[in-house]
Amino acid sequence: MTSSNTEAEIQRLEAIAKQKIKRRWYTVYALRILVLVVVLGGWELGTMIKTGAEAKPLIDPFFFSSPSEIAKQIWTWVTEGTSQGPLWEQVLVTMEETIIGFVIGAVLGVICGIALGRNRMLADVFSVYIKVANSIPRVVLGSIFIIALGLGMASKVALAVVMVFFVVFANAFQGVREADRNLIANAHILGASKRQITRKVVIPSAMSWILASLHVSFGFALVGAVVGEFLGSRQGVGLLISTAQGAFNSAGVFAAMIVLAVMALLAEFILTRIENALLKWRPPQFTEATH
Repeated sequence: MTSSNTEAEIQRLEAIAKQKIKRRWYTVYALRILVLVVVLGGWELGTMIKTGAEAKPLIDPFFFSSPSEIAKQIWTWVTEGTSQGPLWEQVLVTMEETIIGFVIGAVLGVICGIALGRNRMLADVFSVYIKVANSIPRVVLGSIFIIALGLGMASKVALAVVMVFFVVFANAFQGVREADRNLIANAHILGASKRQITRKVVIPSAMSWILASLHVSFGFALVGAVVGEFLGSRQGVGLLISTAQGAFNSAGVFAAMIVLAVMALLAEFILTRIENALLKWRPPQFTEATH
């Protein structure tokens, strides 16, 4: 077989592989839409179909609302605003609290994780205190922060920081401990200082651990901000949930949850892009190679 025939065969196989990948993703998207339609359609039908002598619906719309009512509630918030003001203001307040708490908690977690991972004495001294602090239900601290810092942004940011810190710290600490000892030993032999080893060997090795924790920790930061708003605030999506709950407006509760889900998905998309940009050197994973 000549080289030209070989190249043509390779191109043909590549074209077939691309078509298979494209068909697979079409199938995935179709199945995702099908699942969504089945769930929402079944939910809506459950609120409409009535059974029994008292003709009660299968799904009580008073407690669980319905997709159509939730959509109406979101549309009302978008077009007419909420009781606290325009919807975009509530989203911006919650997002600002989340991002500030996420950044502060992540930076502190990375610094402390690397410091304790590289210094065995510090790890031995502070490990017990970190375990004790990590065992405390951190959501409970929201009430303390509101008492100490008031109803403003500071209390929500503080709770978000606490929620994020331990997740990032644990991953950064473990990532440092999992660094290749042979690379560290070789760097020592070549005359690298401890700071150079940390910067050139340990941190790049732990980067995948740290970035993996950021996906989870942003969700925790969002939870911290919303819980803080739920406990006491003047604005935010958490206050929308609290207000809807007080009015027995289940559609408002579900609508706020959908708004939070959209915020989380958008943040996940951005974090994934950042991770891919920072880890271009990483070989493709099995799942990535097959997609």
